[in-house]
Amino acid sequence: MDVLKIILMIIFVIDCIALAAIILLQEGKSAGLGTISGAADTYWGHNKGRSMEGTLVKVTRVIAVLFMVLAVVLNLGIFK
Repeated sequence: MDVLKIILMIIFVIDCIALAAIILLQEGKSAGLGTISGAADTYWGHNKGRSMEGTLVKVTRVIAVLFMVLAVVLNLGIFK
């Protein structure tokens, strides 16, 4: 049981580092004054899901869910 806890803790630490790095890689959501003139309605504005930014958002969601699941599992008290 201790080996499983150690493996889960290592995965949890790697997940924490990856989550912090991916969040820092993302751009801010404020578009500034470009939204006033309609500059946000560009090709990249319509296809964000297929861009690098869209991929980072999807990966962030997956890693955040993994973070929450591992946090709950490690704190259940199973590993004593």
